[in-house]
Amino acid sequence: NIAARVEGLAEAGGICISGSAYEQIENKLPLRYDYLGEHEVKNIAKPVRVYRAQIESEPVARKPLEVASKEKMAFPLPDKPSIAVLPFVNMSDDPKQEFFSDGMTEEIITALSKVPNLFVIARNSTFTYKGKPVKVKQVSEELGVRYVLEGSIRKIGDRVRITAQLIDALSSHHLWAERYDRDLKDVFALQDEITMKVITALQVELTAGEMAGMMAKGAKNLDAFIKYMQAVEFFDKVTKEGNAQAKKTLEEAIALDPEYPRLYMGLAFIHYMDVWYGTTESPDQSLARAFELAQKAISLDDSNAAAYSVLGQIYMMKKQYDKATAECERAVSLDPNSADNFLRLGMVLNYADRAEKAIPYLQKAIRLNPLPSAHYFIQLAVSYRDSGQYEKAIEASKKALQREPNTHFPYIHMAISYIRLGLEEEARAAAAEILRINPKFSLEHYAKILPFPQPVVDRVTEDLRKAGLK
Repeated sequence: NIAARVEGLAEAGGICISGSAYEQIENKLPLRYDYLGEHEVKNIAKPVRVYRAQIESEPVARKPLEVASKEKMAFPLPDKPSIAVLPFVNMSDDPKQEFFSDGMTEEIITALSKVPNLFVIARNSTFTYKGKPVKVKQVSEELGVRYVLEGSIRKIGDRVRITAQLIDALSSHHLWAERYDRDLKDVFALQDEITMKVITALQVELTAGEMAGMMAKGAKNLDAFIKYMQAVEFFDKVTKEGNAQAKKTLEEAIALDPEYPRLYMGLAFIHYMDVWYGTTESPDQSLARAFELAQKAISLDDSNAAAYSVLGQIYMMKKQYDKATAECERAVSLDPNSADNFLRLGMVLNYADRAEKAIPYLQKAIRLNPLPSAHYFIQLAVSYRDSGQYEKAIEASKKALQREPNTHFPYIHMAISYIRLGLEEEARAAAAEILRINPKFSLEHYAKILPFPQPVVDRVTEDLRKAGLK
């Protein structure tokens, strides 16, 4: 009997209940509940979620949350409503449902980010809190936001229960809270409903066009949607192995849901990255395939900002800088809260030899995504390097390596920066790391794919040659 064994964890005079019991009585009895985490229980195979029930003689309100302080925030509060969406907690017994709950969180973040007068923290940053017992106050102060959305998902068979609450961290007030019990087939309509409740609670006014775009459905197949989430995790490793895994996963997803625009946008970027990783026999064919896939994504949804930014990257590789910049600027205008779109605009400006202009866009990207993947700092390193700020370039490269130590790109920018600072020994050490991670690295191949104007390509390859690369 699980209940009896869980009760054995209680202190004298106290009551402990399992997670399943908590869900049945949460709002039905005048009790306060404290979550005690997962505990091993004798003769039970999996850890059990345990809550302590606080019995009161009179009904009591929930224990108030700690209030966040503007003075303690790592970043100044933006001048518009700012929000972080924490990963929804998987309350199902099946750990395989993690991607389902992650996917729900991702979709809500994506929808909110399309609202021009909202400041939305990117997925990469909020997902660093996944599985950790963090407080709303901590999230608010570390990410520099006023509002925090948190929730949980429990999927059983063809039914799903979702709880969500929106909290003002500066006052500890719950602006909105709701619990939904729905059929699984209604999950995409439900995530739109949650998003709209959040926007209404923040009193954000939308135009009819923005409203329609937000409510548009993307995925029609749940398994394809989950595979998309898996592919994002593979891609963020910034390695050729991760790129290959992401490609395979997205191709599987397209077979399941051939009308889901985001899958084609993601696969376009994977083919584009094949050129950088040297994992294609024909860079021209890979770029042509990427262009075709991006156009497919746009044909399915012409408000798909990310697809335009991928088109910008493809034009960049062809050294068509004006077209590249125009496509990335269009992406930013369509989705002004997308950290990735600012990243790609900065990247295009870098390779157009406009590094100083790229820096504020990349800084904006990192502000929207304060705990980003290595991609962000790799591009910031290029900006600093090519604007003559070599120490900052090295610092940004090291930050990229903290996020992904098995990618060779940061070492490239470190080696060049060290050479330009006259630190040949350090440059050779960085070059050695490039070859350790990518033994087939070739200066000839790297020079061919670099989309800089030719004088910049010549200088970069000469610096890497001085560092000991061939």
